[in-house]
Amino acid sequence: MISNQILQNTIEGLKGIARVELCVMDVDGKEVAATMDMGNCSKPAVEFAASPADSQEIQGYQYFKIYDEQQLEYILVAGGTGEDVYMIGKMVAFQIQNLLVAYKERFDKDNFIKNLLLDNLLLVDIYSRSKKLHIQTDVPRVVMIVESAGGKDNNVLEIARTHFGSNSKDFITAVDESNVIVVKEFSETDTGKEIEKAASALETTLLKEGIREVRIAYGTIVHEIKEVSRSYKEAKMALDVGKIFFDERDIIAYSELGIGRLIYQLPIPLCKMFIREIFGGKSPDDFDEETLTTIYKFFENSLNVSETSRQLFIHRNTLVYRLDKLQKSTGLDLRVFEDAITFKIALMVVKYMKYMETYEY
Repeated sequence: MISNQILQNTIEGLKGIARVELCVMDVDGKEVAATMDMGNCSKPAVEFAASPADSQEIQGYQYFKIYDEQQLEYILVAGGTGEDVYMIGKMVAFQIQNLLVAYKERFDKDNFIKNLLLDNLLLVDIYSRSKKLHIQTDVPRVVMIVESAGGKDNNVLEIARTHFGSNSKDFITAVDESNVIVVKEFSETDTGKEIEKAASALETTLLKEGIREVRIAYGTIVHEIKEVSRSYKEAKMALDVGKIFFDERDIIAYSELGIGRLIYQLPIPLCKMFIREIFGGKSPDDFDEETLTTIYKFFENSLNVSETSRQLFIHRNTLVYRLDKLQKSTGLDLRVFEDAITFKIALMVVKYMKYMETYEY
């Protein structure tokens, strides 16, 4: 169903071109949209709706019927008489009828995409409905999830739709109250860089429109429409894992999550057991700020002592002293690859546990 605002904008635009006053009423004679008050046309409109005629001139007004698949949906009233007003009325009625068809198709596609994302369709239904809605089934697509400070603000939905234009190959929808979802089609030659570029362009548009704290996550490319739900699940995981381990980034891809996506799927009791076995009763993030900075910088420089000491502006021996001190308190020597991996995973596990505690409460 077309919104009253869309109808209002349409007839105001057409009035500006044709210079004819217009009014759209429902079959009960109630005004839906109008360029001027035509309350006196209500009763004639109801009588006209009950008549077999498709158009009629009554007391200085032209009346036209607008159908939606053989079902009478609206009565259009055009102010004035004569051949010119009749022709304009017919054109306006035709335009509104086409709007009905277009919006119904969009709603059908939107409903299909929502069910596709949520895995609510049988395989046979996916392909039969795709054919009916003229949606290609074997082109590369990626699902993006857009999150902002205001949740699923309608502005975000409309801005995203405007950003991608009237391209019928892309679908912008929402399946919950929090996020906006973009199912974007790419060409066979497009790479991850092209997807990142598209996500970045969308973020820039949203920020320009005043949308705050935008985060965009996306899954991997799928080549069959039946696999779109997989890309959606990947994007959802990327959004969640990105908040834990990549909180400084606004755009995150599922393919970049690394070990973070494995840790995210671990049960909390197992995480606690792991930390307890490695560190006893301590937590690896209980160290002072200086020690933690040293650890993160050491990891950042791929366990390179010289480069780490240079970036920390400390002597090499000072760094070695700190690493030795850490080894005594934890039993792990970060200069040894296996110990470094254990410590890195432990830090990530603790970060995940703390996030889940905050999330739960």
